[in-house]
Amino acid sequence: MRISELLRKDGVTLSLEVFPPKTSEKYTETAAAALKIAALKPAFMSVTYGAGGGTGEFTASIAAEIQNQFGVPTLAHLTCVSSDRAHVRRMLETYREKGIENLLALRGDLPPDGRISTDYRYAVDLIRDIRENGDFCLGGACYPEGHIECAHKAEDLTHLKEKVDAGLDFLTTQLFFNNDVFYNFMYRAREKGILVPVIAGIMPITNARLLSRSAAMSGTDVPQRFRAIVDCFGGSPAAMKQAGIIYAAEQIIDLLANGIRHIHVYTMNKPDVAAGIMSALSGIL
Repeated sequence: MRISELLRKDGVTLSLEVFPPKTSEKYTETAAAALKIAALKPAFMSVTYGAGGGTGEFTASIAAEIQNQFGVPTLAHLTCVSSDRAHVRRMLETYREKGIENLLALRGDLPPDGRISTDYRYAVDLIRDIRENGDFCLGGACYPEGHIECAHKAEDLTHLKEKVDAGLDFLTTQLFFNNDVFYNFMYRAREKGILVPVIAGIMPITNARLLSRSAAMSGTDVPQRFRAIVDCFGGSPAAMKQAGIIYAAEQIIDLLANGIRHIHVYTMNKPDVAAGIMSALSGIL
């Protein structure tokens, strides 16, 4: 099923995300974790893709397994920062062959070796290329606090409008820990004429190291309330996991109470965390 169709239906959607292994030796273990998460029956599942394109085949295979075994629609990522047009064409054909009709088009993180594609400079270039070469339901990323490489939020919104106008069906946000940031972003985006559905991205922080890494990579502000939780419970893995699940669940409940119907959870290949979120929201969704 196309995600755009899911988002048009009445009711709430909760989607979950997994990432593929970096090597074939880890494939079985990673696929097993992804299938455990799929067994929770989210509205759909997102499967990420390495910026350099090295995990593309794993992304396609895991996404296809999820669909075939559990009937859960999948959203396969596709990045272009280090890809040429020939590689993108091959991946589009692979996705078509495996019955994957939903793609998330991304530039991807800049690779450490500095090798950048000359065919694609920004995600909007990839979006246009996919639109010209396949009938996919197409999503893109957005950044409630502004892209870390963009100096001004207004400029970031201008670039986002360009991506939507290039043919996106929906958007998914980068993680955020303060819902007021998201509400403010939604107001500014709608004022800019960005009218496609926006899925709110939530990441349960289950250990202190994950918080530091995630905040540094995304430029996400961490509220003092959450820093206090990490300071208090970060020394105990079990306590921090439960506190992180509860904080994320409270964020989701607040979003739902304020009319946000579509939530995406970055579950980091952790079936227990995904199950904890689903359990905390049982009777609400």
